[in-house]
Amino acid sequence: MTLVRDVMTPGPRCVDEHKTLVEAAQLLESLDVGALPIRGDDNRLIGMLTDRDIVVKCLARGGDPATTRAGELAEGVPVTVGADDDVFAVLETMKRHKVRRVPIVEGHDLVGIVSQADIAVALAPQLAGETVAEISE
Repeated sequence: MTLVRDVMTPGPRCVDEHKTLVEAAQLLESLDVGALPIRGDDNRLIGMLTDRDIVVKCLARGGDPATTRAGELAEGVPVTVGADDDVFAVLETMKRHKVRRVPIVEGHDLVGIVSQADIAVALAPQLAGETVAEISE
């Protein structure tokens, strides 16, 4: 059995909920990633922020990324999977919620992220392809 921790990218960087979207975008750029977990004041995960969120939920609506805070774009309860879950739990979560990245937790601590790219590298090509196709529907 392959565990989530075997395929995840460990130690993800987070953006603090009080950081502006400009600061978040700069962090996205410096890390060369398209998404960051949003960390609340209690250091717990409160959501995910993507480069697309910044464009669609702020810029396209006439918002100011210099004053809009990352935490303002956190919606609902974050979808997570446990580090010791079977890797198929991540696949099912990605399919069910139509997400390309899943934060990985141990208790309340964020310990990793699994992306479509991680799945593509770790699993059989057919299984990875089916997952990507279902997420994109």
